[in-house]
Formats: sequence, C-alpha cells, structure tokens
Amino acid sequence: MKKPSNSSEISRRDAMKLITAGSAAGILGLFSSPQARAETRITPPYTTGMPPVKIKSVKAIATAPEGSNLVIVKVETTEPGLYGLGCATFTQRAMAVITAIDSYLNDFCVGKDVDNIEDMWQSAYVSSYWRNGPVLNNALSGIDEALWDIKGKRANMPVYQLLGGKSRIAVDCYAHASGPTPEAVADRVQQFIDQGFRHVRIQQGGYGGVGTMEKKPDFVEAGFGTEQDQYMDQHTYLKRVPEMFNVVRKRCGEDVELLHDIHERVEPVDAINMIKELEQYHPFFIEDPFSPENMKWFKHLRAATMVPIAMGELFNNINEFRDYMVDQLFDYIRVHISQIGGITPAMKIARLGEWFNVRTAWHGPGDTSPVGHAANAHIDLAVWNFGIQESHFWSEKAQEVFKGCQTYKNGYMYINEAPGLGVDINEKAAAKYPIGTRSRWTVRKSDGTIIKP
Repeated sequence: MKKPSNSSEISRRDAMKLITAGSAAGILGLFSSPQARAETRITPPYTTGMPPVKIKSVKAIATAPEGSNLVIVKVETTEPGLYGLGCATFTQRAMAVITAIDSYLNDFCVGKDVDNIEDMWQSAYVSSYWRNGPVLNNALSGIDEALWDIKGKRANMPVYQLLGGKSRIAVDCYAHASGPTPEAVADRVQQFIDQGFRHVRIQQGGYGGVGTMEKKPDFVEAGFGTEQDQYMDQHTYLKRVPEMFNVVRKRCGEDVELLHDIHERVEPVDAINMIKELEQYHPFFIEDPFSPENMKWFKHLRAATMVPIAMGELFNNINEFRDYMVDQLFDYIRVHISQIGGITPAMKIARLGEWFNVRTAWHGPGDTSPVGHAANAHIDLAVWNFGIQESHFWSEKAQEVFKGCQTYKNGYMYINEAPGLGVDINEKAAAKYPIGTRSRWTVRKSDGTIIKP
C-alpha cells in the first residue's frame, strides 16, 4: 500500500528542482516549521536589518512672502536629519488648516511608519468621521506630500521616478496675460510669446473684469457691504471677452494657444452662449464655466459647442470628477491638488482621466506654495495624459523662504532634480512673512447680490 504523503516531507525530484534553481532558502523553508516558513514569507527582504522609520512629529509652517497665505507641513522622522515637506495651502482659511495639523494630525501621525502612504491617507481621511472638506483635505495633503518627499529621499530619487518615471522632457506651461484693455492684454501676450511660451491665459482686469468696470455700483452708493467688496457687471464682462479674443488673435496670430477663466461668475446659459461665440478664436480651453452647484449644465454645454473645457478647481473629492470624466463632459482636470488631499488622490484622478482622454491642468497660482508646485510638476512629468500646467514666477522673497523653486525656460517648467520633491524651507526666513486672515473673495452685482464663487 502506498504510504500517505506528509506536508513536512519533500520528494527527491522537487528537492533537485529547487537546488537547480538555486533556491536553497526555499528548501530550508520547506523543511522548517510552519511558523518559521510564515515569518520568512511575511518579512520583506528589503527590510532585513533596517528598522522601520517612524513619524516623530508633524507641524505646520505658515508664511506669506508674496502676500498669499501659504501653509507647509513638516514631517520629522526617527531617522536623524530625515524630514519631508508638503503643501497644505488653503489661503482663505489658513489658520483653520494650521489648527487641524498641529492640534489633531500630529497626535494621529506620531509613531506611524513613513513607508505606508496609502494606509496613512485612508486612515487620516476617515479619522474625523465627517470628511471631504477643504480644511481637513489640505491638512491631509500636507502629510501626504511630505511622506512622498520622504520616500523619494530614502530612495535617493525624485518623486516622479516613484510615480513611473518621465513621460516628457519638461512641463509645458501657460502664462497669465492681463491688462485694463484688450490692447494691453495683447501686448502682454506678445511678451510671453517672445519668451517662448506657447500657451497664454488672457483676462481683461481680474476674474470677471473686476477692477475695470467704469460704472460705480449702486451698492456702494447705498452703503451696502464693505469698502473691500469688489464689483462685477456681468453684461459688460460677457461683451468684452469675445472682443478681447478678437484683438489678441489679430495682434498675436493663430499659433499661440489662448485660454480664459470664467471663474463661474456668470449664469450657465450666458456662459454657454459666450463660449459658442468664442469658437471662432479656437481657445485651448475655457476654464470653470459653471459653479459646482450647476454641474448638470455640462450636458447642455457639450451639446452646444465642442470648445475644450477645464473644470474642477473647487472640487474636493475624486467622486465629484468621476461621472463627468466617464461621460467626457470636460477635457481638462482643473484641480487644486492640496484641496483634494495631495499626490495620492491626484494620481488616482489622473489615471482615471487617461481612460477617457481627459488631461491634467493642475491649479498652480501664487497661493499654491513652491512645494505644491513641485508636487504638480512631479505628477505632470510622470502621467501620460498631461495637458498643461499653470505657471507662477517666484519673487526673490519667495526664493529666500523656499530653496529649490521651479525655473522656466522656453515656456517649460523645470524642477529641482534632487531626491524627493526637491524643495526645502528656511523656517527663519518664513517667520519674517506672517500670514493674515482677510479673505478677498467678496464680489457683488450692482445691486449688492453676491456673485459665486
């Protein structure tokens, strides 16, 4: 009778196969106890002899070298000298983010393994139970980006290498051209063309033409609101934008790609009609035609015109993008990366967009810190479906605070190729530029009605 097999035994033939394959460790594992075999499988080889690096402290660093409130998270580790930086900039409510970081996330993070970024993101995201708001998302972004910075430093690689490596030579950018008249805007566009930029966003005055309206609003005469409240005449704005495009095209030609940001400041029907009128000028994209409360209008917009659309600056969560990306109702992912929680969720949104030919156009104004711009750029370099990147030229004050700021040449952004995100902070210099608490986003119609956003 054939003897029953035993799990602790191994056939001579199997042993010879393992030896031939050079797997002496495999043979020893087969002959050892179940517990020893389990320990062999559970312990990753790359950790042998390397104790885990843990989070030692988390703190917020606030600074405003150019006037906009910037919030940076510094994550220090148990490995001497090793720390990471992340952007947590919610410039309109900076103090609330600082409180979330210093009073809550420090205690939550201390003692955790710096390697487990996804686990850290998911656990921190749900730890407040109520979630998905700009304050906690920005605080979480600071942690997330700092951990990516640390991982890059430990690997001695720029973060883009950890995201898959380069898909392009550098990050193509658009510049901002604004002025009080269409002619002044055209002059500024030509200056950027001469510097090598192929894409320029054009605005007459501020968003919605703020600052260029000749008429004095009735709410000011009536003493309604405050002296700081801004005024927009929507009818004047809607008339001026096509005129501005016409002047710029005639002066600067057809080769330059022109962009414009509506900033959700007109009614959906008016936005659709204006975008249809802009078709003849071939915009690269029109940004944020509707507020998040009016997303159902995108189907009507797509049926009316095929002008490319960028959307998402006010979104907080990947689920707000999902259906509209799947239905291909806009063309560019316009998101403030710290607003959604950092590099980890941004990569998920970018990968989702690839399936539906929706490209990235991360938010990158002066109220995104140089650390945040670095996070934008590392993703831009890595993902296939990169579209365009907003640029910002850092002042001497900002460069005093942040070492390793991005540079520009021929319309491309170039990053510091140092390990991690490549940007450091001088905390002593940062302290020279304290933040404030005033928000400058109150815009009214002539009768005093608030205009969204």
